[in-house]
Amino acid sequence: MHFDLKSISTGGVPKALEKAERYRLLNEPSLAESICLDILTILPTHQQALGSRKQQRNDQFGSGVTLKSAQEVLLRIEGEYERAYYAGIIWERKGHAHLRQGGLSSNSNTYHALREAMQHYERAETLRPPENDDAILRWNACARVLMRNPEIRPVPEAEFQPFTGE
Repeated sequence: MHFDLKSISTGGVPKALEKAERYRLLNEPSLAESICLDILTILPTHQQALGSRKQQRNDQFGSGVTLKSAQEVLLRIEGEYERAYYAGIIWERKGHAHLRQGGLSSNSNTYHALREAMQHYERAETLRPPENDDAILRWNACARVLMRNPEIRPVPEAEFQPFTGE
């Protein structure tokens, strides 16, 4: 089934962004993402909508959203700091999705995703605007998850078996 989507007005973008954030906070990431897509249809490089859409994609990890699809949005974000910071968020949320899913390798997957996030936050920290401590706050949050959960750790080298494709 196909529908021709209706366009929103440029003047309605600020209120649409507010609604997207409200839906995100209400744990309705697909509705929030839909609003961001409406904005990006009329303003394809709108940085706030791109950033918000990236967060909506991240909020949907574990429900059919892949790391690749979240990173595709990241490529359109302008600014080195923003790309590093949002890359950290992508990996952090991926780590939390692994933790929620549980299973055989969830602890090691969580560890590696959170450590990847921390590396991106460290890069963002070096690029941050004055008095912007967001990357530090996120890095600390990842570190606390790892410190509070000793079962979240990398796979010991003795147990590591690289995937050979067979």
